[in-house]
Amino acid sequence: SHQHEDYRGRPQKVSVSNQLFMVLVKIHLGVFHQHLEHLFSVSVSTVSRIFFIWVDFMYFQLTELPLWLSRRAVDEAMPLAFLEKYTSTRVLLDATEVRCEVPSSFVTQSSVYSYYKSTHTLKALIGVSLNGLITFVSELFTGSTSDRECVVRSGFLEQEFCVGDSIMADKGFRIDDLVEEINVGLNIPPFLRCDQFTAEQIQETQDIAALRIHVERRIQRIMCFHIFDRPIPISLAPLANQIWEICAILSNFQSPLIQASEAS
Repeated sequence: SHQHEDYRGRPQKVSVSNQLFMVLVKIHLGVFHQHLEHLFSVSVSTVSRIFFIWVDFMYFQLTELPLWLSRRAVDEAMPLAFLEKYTSTRVLLDATEVRCEVPSSFVTQSSVYSYYKSTHTLKALIGVSLNGLITFVSELFTGSTSDRECVVRSGFLEQEFCVGDSIMADKGFRIDDLVEEINVGLNIPPFLRCDQFTAEQIQETQDIAALRIHVERRIQRIMCFHIFDRPIPISLAPLANQIWEICAILSNFQSPLIQASEAS
């Protein structure tokens, strides 16, 4: 454990449990290192050291957890809404963005810029089971990376799919050919090919939007970790990916997204 003299001159020791607590406070509340310095009576450099060590440790522990659910597990927890039309669905897929600070001297600034939110961003892929649990989380990519490229580079297609499974996604995911190669279907809202949608296309768009709400709610749950309230500072940039995956996986341990009343 870490020991030194605090700003009042008294030797101070941070227990292992308090070190973990400090890190959880940091990522959940998004407080500055200076606040933790006062809260735990330790120096900012000690806070920083503890944070780096524990984030690395938590990342290696949490990413070892098996997230991907078997077809049987998906079927057993399938909400009624999917049983009517989309029983083959294995996973709900979406992408989200995390803001980051980038100095003007940063050489890859142009590739990190995302026109979607007019700020510097990093992008990640999220796969959510039909009951709202995260079953896939990618590393962070530059904000300009397309949804298709995220799918290819993240290893998502290497997950254990069954023949006849389908993926539900937004229409930004132009991956029909990729999933066809692994005998998996793709349910996305229809594209407007004529002047207007047919009644069936409108219904399909509404159905998919209603079911995809679960992946959107999961992303909102992850973003409730207030460390994402502000752009990730340059000082934490080396840990950005670990912080992202830690928060995503920890959100699975919170209360269920879908209550029993919704599932039945």
